[in-house]
Amino acid sequence: MMHITMEHIFAHISFTTLSLATLFHWVNPVHRMENLKGLGRKSMTIAFIRTTGFSIIRRVHSEHLPLSNLYESSMFLSWSSSLLHMILGLRNQNDWLGAVTAPGAMLTHGFATLGLPEQMQQSALLVPASQSYWLMMHVSMMLLSYATLLCGSSLAISSLVIPFNGKRNSPISSTDSGLSTRVFFSKTNSHSYTQIESDSRNTFYSLSMNSRKCQLIQQLDRWSYRIISLGFPFLTIGIPSGAVWANEAWGSYWSWDPKETWALITWLIYAIYLHTRMTKGWQGEGPAIVASLGFFLVRIRHLGVNLSGIGLHSYGWSIWK
Repeated sequence: MMHITMEHIFAHISFTTLSLATLFHWVNPVHRMENLKGLGRKSMTIAFIRTTGFSIIRRVHSEHLPLSNLYESSMFLSWSSSLLHMILGLRNQNDWLGAVTAPGAMLTHGFATLGLPEQMQQSALLVPASQSYWLMMHVSMMLLSYATLLCGSSLAISSLVIPFNGKRNSPISSTDSGLSTRVFFSKTNSHSYTQIESDSRNTFYSLSMNSRKCQLIQQLDRWSYRIISLGFPFLTIGIPSGAVWANEAWGSYWSWDPKETWALITWLIYAIYLHTRMTKGWQGEGPAIVASLGFFLVRIRHLGVNLSGIGLHSYGWSIWK
């Protein structure tokens, strides 16, 4: 029972620190406090260490990799998201990246710790089909792809929801440019100088805000593309390795199981996204919408299929039922 208590403590400590990290990363871009930024990084590091400790304890006790059900896979997904968040923090100092990536780790961890029933959080013996070395190869690759693709797609969604006047691929919109032209070339008289000065001040403030928003949107778009480019190979490796494992376990490489089907659809969507970005130079709202669609497809594949309890991949759910 000691190991169960330790798992419980580690899981709840990591969730608390993830919540604090999310709070610090949300507040920091607004108030620009270096202390908050440091606290956010430390909180995320503590959460990562505690989640690692949780996985080690469960691995030692269960004698297999803790990837066998929805609870364990969600904890690994949260761990992967935390690791990706820390790596991004080292590579980029943009405060908004942390504000977008931290909630993903926190929400996934919260779903596993607080959302799943107690029975489903318990470790269980592997079903015969899962007693294979392909468990590590296939499941770890798929979950790493989930973490990276969800992170990249979250950045794409964030770039869409930022209010911006004008084209998202240019720092100054035509509307603002026209407004400034009207201000400086409007007819002036002795009664309008004050109004023109006020309009000019407002115009330059609007231009400055639009420019900063455009720069932020472009940064989010670039990082979204880079992270999705990293996650797509994981998905590409995970699907064929799963097919080989399926042939060993069920005698067929492909059975059009719900998870297999959704995996193929997800792969096609991200393949389209990357192909158009690399060959056509497609940027802006179009690819961001495609990446956003990929976000929901990944969630459907990871949660929707498992919670539906149908198909050959619903081991964790069927155990609880």
